[in-house]
Order: sequence, then C-alpha cells, then structure tokens
Amino acid sequence: MTGLALLQLIVSVAVLLFCAQPLGVAIAKAFSGQPLRYLRFLEPVERAAYRLCGIDPTEEMSWCRYTTCVLAFGFVSFVATYAVQRLQFMLPANPDALPAVSHHSAFNTAVSFVTNTNWQGYSGETTMSPLTQSLALTVQNFVSAAVGLAVMFALARAFTRHEASTIGNFWVDFLRAIVHVLLPLSLVLSVALVSQGVVQSWGPAVEARLLEPVTGENGSLFSTQRIAVGPVASQVAIKQLGTNGGGYFNTNSAHPLENPTPLSNFLEWFAILIIPAACCFAFGETIGDVRQGRAILAAMLTIFLPLVVAATMAEQAGNPVLASLGVDLTHSPGQSGGNMEGKETRFGISASALWAVSTTAASNGSVNSMHDSFTPLGGLVAMSLIQVGEVVFGGVGAGLYGMVIFAIVAVFVSGLMVGRTPEYLGKKIGAFEMKMASLVILFPCATVLIGTAISVSTITGRATILNPGPHGFSEVLYALSSAGNNNGSAFAGLGANTPFYDALLGFAMLIGRYWVMLPVLAIAGSLASKKHVPEGAGTLPTHTPLFVMILIGIVLVVGALSYFPVLALGPIVEHIRMMASSQ
Repeated sequence: MTGLALLQLIVSVAVLLFCAQPLGVAIAKAFSGQPLRYLRFLEPVERAAYRLCGIDPTEEMSWCRYTTCVLAFGFVSFVATYAVQRLQFMLPANPDALPAVSHHSAFNTAVSFVTNTNWQGYSGETTMSPLTQSLALTVQNFVSAAVGLAVMFALARAFTRHEASTIGNFWVDFLRAIVHVLLPLSLVLSVALVSQGVVQSWGPAVEARLLEPVTGENGSLFSTQRIAVGPVASQVAIKQLGTNGGGYFNTNSAHPLENPTPLSNFLEWFAILIIPAACCFAFGETIGDVRQGRAILAAMLTIFLPLVVAATMAEQAGNPVLASLGVDLTHSPGQSGGNMEGKETRFGISASALWAVSTTAASNGSVNSMHDSFTPLGGLVAMSLIQVGEVVFGGVGAGLYGMVIFAIVAVFVSGLMVGRTPEYLGKKIGAFEMKMASLVILFPCATVLIGTAISVSTITGRATILNPGPHGFSEVLYALSSAGNNNGSAFAGLGANTPFYDALLGFAMLIGRYWVMLPVLAIAGSLASKKHVPEGAGTLPTHTPLFVMILIGIVLVVGALSYFPVLALGPIVEHIRMMASSQ
C-alpha cells in the first residue's frame, strides 16, 4: 500500500470520526424530542406534519403495533413506487417521452427502493423520467432510510424501559428522522455537490457537438451526442446519506455529471459512512452509556480498516498474468500502476478501493468504479463485507441494530462459557431473544445461498451469466448477497434485468429487509417488558476491549461458517487460477 493511499485513509477516517460524535449527539436529542438549540427552528415543521397526518406524538405503541405500521407503510410505498413507474408515459415532467417501465423491472425497482437496497437492473437516464426519479425513487431514499432509523431507536429505547409494554411511536420516530436528520443534511450536501458541477436540472437531454464525427454500425454519420441531465444532485445527496445507493446514471458515481471532482468524491464517500458512524454515538447517548456505542464503533473500525488495506493492496498489486507478459504494473510518477481496469483515472486505485469497501460495509451500494473489474481478492473483500450481514457500519439504523443483535449473541455465548446468565445493558438475554437473533442472522444467509443455488442450477438462471467459470459464479453470488443483505451494488457482468432475476432478487430484498426487522422489533418488545438487572460481579462488561474482540470474533466466525465454502467456488478459486496462469 503506497504512502499516499495510507495518508488518504488516515485523514478520511479522522475527519469521519471527528464529525460523527457531535452528529450522533444531535440525532439522539432529536429522537428524544429535545433537538439542539440551533435546530429548534425545525420543530414547527415537525408539529405541522403531526397535524397534517393526524398523529398524536404522545401516543405509544406496542411492538406488534409498531411492526404493523412498518409493514403497512412499506406496502403502501411499494404500491405507489410501482404505480409511478408503470404510469410514467402519461405523467408530466417526462421531456424525453420515456415509455412505461416493464412490469418485472418496476416490481424489482419498487421493492429495491422500499427496502433501502436500491439495486438497479436498468439504465437510469434512459429508463426513468425526472419525475419518476424524484417522486418515486428520491422520496423512497428518504423514507426507507427513516424507517431504518426508527427501528434502531425502538430497539435502543427498549434497553431503557423496565416492565413496559410499549417501545415508542413509529410515526413520530419516522418523521423525526426525516425532519431533523435526513432533510437538513441532504440540503447541505446537495448545494455542496452542485458547487462541484453535479447537475440539477428538469430539462431534456442536451445535444453536444463531437470533436470528430463518428460512424455508426449502419453507416450513419453522427456529429452530436445526447447527454442526459436531470435532478441529480438532490438524488445523489440522499442516496449517500441514507445508505441507499443506486444513482441517476447507469454508471452511478463513476459518471462525471454525478461525481465530477476529487472533492465531490470525498463528500459522497463521507456521506456514506457519517450517519452509520453517528448512530453508534446516538445509541450510547440514548441508553445512557456512551461507552457502549464507542465499543460497537471500535468493533466496526477494527474489521473495516484492515479490509480497506487488503483491498487497496490487492488492486495496487494488479494482475500477475499481465506482469508475466511484460506489462509494467509498478506505481510511479508517470502511471498509477496496479489494476486500473474499471476505475476512473480522476480517482485512482486508493479512492476506488476505499469507496468499494465503504459502500459494501455500509449497505450503500453506490460505486465509483466497477467491482466486477476488481482483482479476485479485491472483489472478495467487497463481497464478504456484504455477507457478514451489513453490520460494519451497515445501513442507516440497520447496521447498528444488526451489530446489537451480534452483541446479544456474543454475551449469550460468553455466558455459556462461564456458566452465568447472559446479560446485555441491564437486560437478561433468554431463549426468546436468542431465537429471534438466530432468525436475524440465518434468514439473509439462507436467502443468499438458496437463491444462488437456484440461479446456477436452472437454465433460465444460467442464460444471462455472461462470464463462464468461477467469475460468472461470483457475479451470481454477489448479486444474491447484495439483494439478500440490502446492499445494492453489483458485479455488473450478470444480465440481471430479466423476469427471472427481477423476481428472484426482489423476493431476496424483501426477506433481507423485513425478515430482519420483524425479529429485531420482537426483541425490542421483549426487552422493554423485562426488569432491569443491576450490574454485579458476574456481569460481563460490554464496553471493554475484551468484549470488542469477542464481538468481532462472533461476526467473523458466523460469516466464515456461512459463506467460506461458496466463496471457495468463486473468488478464491479464481485467484488461485490467476496465480497459476502467471507462472
């Protein structure tokens, strides 16, 4: 790893941590109904929303009612998003007269954006009108992220309640997430991105004159090029802050109109991780013990940082097959060296690898380079971060409550080893919590493995695997891992915009979102109803370096046991074959 890449990593993470702590405090206060003094101008907006929607902010909900609201809101969101796509041809703000989105793609996209996955099997600028991108997709970027934050605070609140039958009010949590967190941050980031050249327009595609005419396949001579524009900056801001991913353009944040400069690249990368990192501090503030949030963040960083180094080194080492043919892969002032396939020269290897690891760690799914073109080990890092459950930062809210589930498993396993009743944050962990935690861990894993098996064992599934051998298998495994864990990025060599994959990946996304949320809310309801257990001599401290290492061990062991055999069929064997070919 070059010194410049290491310096970039250190500075980036330092800026992230410096900003995450105050943001976490602000988020915790906003959800407690006591926003910071300089944010109180938003309180009238919140109260107006309550009146408009008929919400009583003092009303509390049981975990069953809270869950019902989550599911009902998700269903209504799905129907609305699907309808806008199918009716696109007759709606206004469609300057290029784009037709209706196909039924299978509309289903997949509606599920994708409602579940905070943002998997895109289509080319955005040639499929969706500006109205569809804004009314259907950008709105879902806000609300799906807000649902994740609401569920996280419902779980955090459960640790502070004793013998209670309620865990909060979903609609209050949901609105506070939008009004006090997502909207203000998105507005600031949108303006910053526009200043860097990210487009924001509702006009039709722009005709640009080519420097040299180009002859088409049919012999026609073309002297101009149509360049799609649209409300890009506003969508990019919330897609990053809400860990949604996706993008206005097909090439996502590698597109020069979506991510034009190194500064815009840093801002968009920063936006991916800032709220997930801040959620750790917000969790500590909410439960009244900031050490617990810091311990969870330490576990995340301990997994994250070595993997950034590993991915960067793998990409900077390049392809040994090319080196054996005499290609110079050495880094020098005159060239970047390493594996630059699929990467933008304005970002280079280090910024591309950092983004790839961050976006797969944080359940974001946006890309500034093509993961399909990474070396086998570089792609393995990105894929494995998705497969551990999107808990290394993870999605907005979702990563935090996912890591808390692993913490519950860690204290249970530790309690068994020393013969004591497991306790976490003053609550005894019993059989019910462990059953629900097992569902949280097992459902996405089963979805990924079963879906991959169906894809590679059926004629329809194999028909659009465009690369034979282990790399084609990796593309399918990555797609199911991304969908089943609500990430949204892809190994782009798979032809996934077909009725088969749109349906399969759509159902995988539903399971990865709601079959995780439901057990988490059930755990929240169970914990809230329990008595507080005072800390005693036999209580395992959950804020110490020892517990951090236990938590990391549980995350890695569960991921390895679940996925190592299938990874051996894809990126691992591909790496071995690549090394053998270079000899």
